[in-house]
Amino acid sequence: MDDKTSSYLALNIRRLRSARQLSQQKLATLAGIPRPTLAHLESGSANPTLSVLMRLASALQVMIEELIIPPKASAKHFSAEDLPTRQRGLVSIRKLLPDPVRGFDIERILIPAGEYHTGIPQTRGSRRYVISESGSLELSLSGEAYSLEEGDVLVFRGDQPHTYHNPSLHPCVAHAVITLAPIPD
Repeated sequence: MDDKTSSYLALNIRRLRSARQLSQQKLATLAGIPRPTLAHLESGSANPTLSVLMRLASALQVMIEELIIPPKASAKHFSAEDLPTRQRGLVSIRKLLPDPVRGFDIERILIPAGEYHTGIPQTRGSRRYVISESGSLELSLSGEAYSLEEGDVLVFRGDQPHTYHNPSLHPCVAHAVITLAPIPD
């Protein structure tokens, strides 16, 4: 095993053992290997046999590949500028989920004072949850108008035409959580 793979193995074993709240002794016992062997693996100074890798993978309930691939970051930071944003007139709509999540989306909507924004209806069977974070928001749909103040939530079928309006003299920030209907295969 080369140095790079040994260091990946060491980091992955430590990360997985820690995530499972296992001591070295407990993991060694579960894997049926001596604790000093595990300590050497975690330090990157051992060259394990395939049998040892299989036992560790089984004890940690992962595939062997997960032990030797580059470690996954525990978190990934996205700055606001990294998130997709689109402008519709003066209204700014920013995605809040940097990675696509099938059937689910969250947007941050910034509506300047006095502005209107026409929302785009989603597919039939979708739901839209609009949460007013700050400012005043009027939402019109199906001939009815709803006034939302800070913290209020309006839930409605996402396939309806809808319009946002900020009637105040200050910007309004709202979040839209959209659950999309499953697309038939």
